[in-house]
Amino acid sequence: MPRLRLLVLGVAVSAALAGTPVAATGAPLAPVPLPLSEEAWPQAAAPGDRLTVSVAGSGVAGSDGTYRLTCRPVGGTHQRARAACDRLAELAGGSQDPFAPVGRNAACTMQYGGDATARVTGTWQGRSVDASFNKKNGCEISRWRSLEPVLPGNAG
Repeated sequence: MPRLRLLVLGVAVSAALAGTPVAATGAPLAPVPLPLSEEAWPQAAAPGDRLTVSVAGSGVAGSDGTYRLTCRPVGGTHQRARAACDRLAELAGGSQDPFAPVGRNAACTMQYGGDATARVTGTWQGRSVDASFNKKNGCEISRWRSLEPVLPGNAG
């Protein structure tokens, strides 16, 4: 009997040194699958959008304030998070950057859309975002509207 104990002990020590778990009987245990690393998950390959949206003077009831918006998965404190993430997903397939400022040489109509301002910061499509919005002319109004419902819609 002492020989069997030595054999079991020898197998256990050898397995421990090799990193292989063994049962009390000395038989190797079946490997336990480990959870996939973050890199193996599809969501981790394209990190989710994480934005902070600050709005002032919008004229839309309950829309002024600072909100967090996360997409993939949808979450945060944004009032219309699902619709906002859907819009961002649409914009991701386009050829224009929705956060780019109006070009210096753009010809904009001289219309005034109100005192609304907004700032969007964070990460979108894996890149840093820091964009300001207003409604001071036709180009800025169009740019604002292209991001609705990330930014609040018109008051009326």
